[in-house]
Amino acid sequence: MHNFVFHNPAKILFGQGTIEAIGPETRAWGRRALLVYGRSSLKESGLYDRILASLHAAGLEVVEHGGVRANPLLSHARQGIRLARARQAEVIVAAGGGSVIDTAKAIAAGTPVEHDVWKFFTGKKSIKTALPVTTVLTLAASGSEMNSGMVLTNDDTREKFGFGHRLLHPRTSILDPQATCTVPPDQTVFGAVDAISHVLEFYLTASDTDTPVQDRLMEGLIENAMVACERCLRDPCDYHGRANLMWTATLALNGLTAAGLGRVGFPMHLIEHSLSALYDVPHGAGMAVILPGWLRAYRTTLAHRIAGLGGRLFRLAESEPLAAADQTIARFAKWLADVKAPLTLDDLGIPAAAIPAIAANTRGLARTWRLADCTPERVAAILRHCLD
Repeated sequence: MHNFVFHNPAKILFGQGTIEAIGPETRAWGRRALLVYGRSSLKESGLYDRILASLHAAGLEVVEHGGVRANPLLSHARQGIRLARARQAEVIVAAGGGSVIDTAKAIAAGTPVEHDVWKFFTGKKSIKTALPVTTVLTLAASGSEMNSGMVLTNDDTREKFGFGHRLLHPRTSILDPQATCTVPPDQTVFGAVDAISHVLEFYLTASDTDTPVQDRLMEGLIENAMVACERCLRDPCDYHGRANLMWTATLALNGLTAAGLGRVGFPMHLIEHSLSALYDVPHGAGMAVILPGWLRAYRTTLAHRIAGLGGRLFRLAESEPLAAADQTIARFAKWLADVKAPLTLDDLGIPAAAIPAIAANTRGLARTWRLADCTPERVAAILRHCLD
């Protein structure tokens, strides 16, 4: 196990009836709040009224910045930054899923500085200060509610980049599983796949594999994401199913799973970012297609690691590593099919002829993330494993 520093200052309030705490939790960080949310679901579910009432009851002045879309856009974050500056916001409140929280973080980082916020994403500037962020989570998926990362799509250049900094940890995140009961089946699946992919990338790219503590943790999180997802599909209002999926997604990317693994990479996310930047597919849907394709591409070089995962996760009896790896990949693909996730590029409406352009689009993020092995040629080869 490598040396590591684990520091996560995010305060989590988990469980039923916690949403009304967003007001006092936010008031601790300022009096003027910018409320960031999505398009329609927050108001349709009734959560908008509850959140706004709590903020007002705590004595906060609230300015609203709605309209965040899936695969959130840089242009919308820039609008939020201008609004936050004009209204002298002291704290940012995010009410939604990962797209909303990521937008809120970008606004929090971009408001205090004179340069454009995109420079953080390209590595040209580093964050020195940021406005505090509080959140109410409505979708179990990205883990942004407890991590320091954010992802935006530059709608001018059609690049989707991710960036992380310790100052972007939310100060308080409210996690009430009941807030996710109205999430549609496809979005529930996409969230579970996103959580699984976060863990799986660490599991398979770790430079140190003598990490049994982390391995058992990650294997358990993957299994729980699959089981909890199935429970939520059978009964959308299964509180414990929703609770297990929500906490699993949060733990999958809060820094703990990667601790001690040494250098890790996000090659699957690298490829998906280009898919959704160019074709605006839901992030979890893109990951569902790339995950088995990436595993097929690395079935030989990672045979022992994939086989070990299959033995723990699916209780496979096969002892020959390559055969066990193939069985593991097949079981993952079957589970994705069972929960009605897309399995191929064609399922996403992406033609095979688009592979060269998608691969070329990954070049900038690969450079920023220092993934030298992820050349466009290698990415194209992986994408060809996602055709059928």
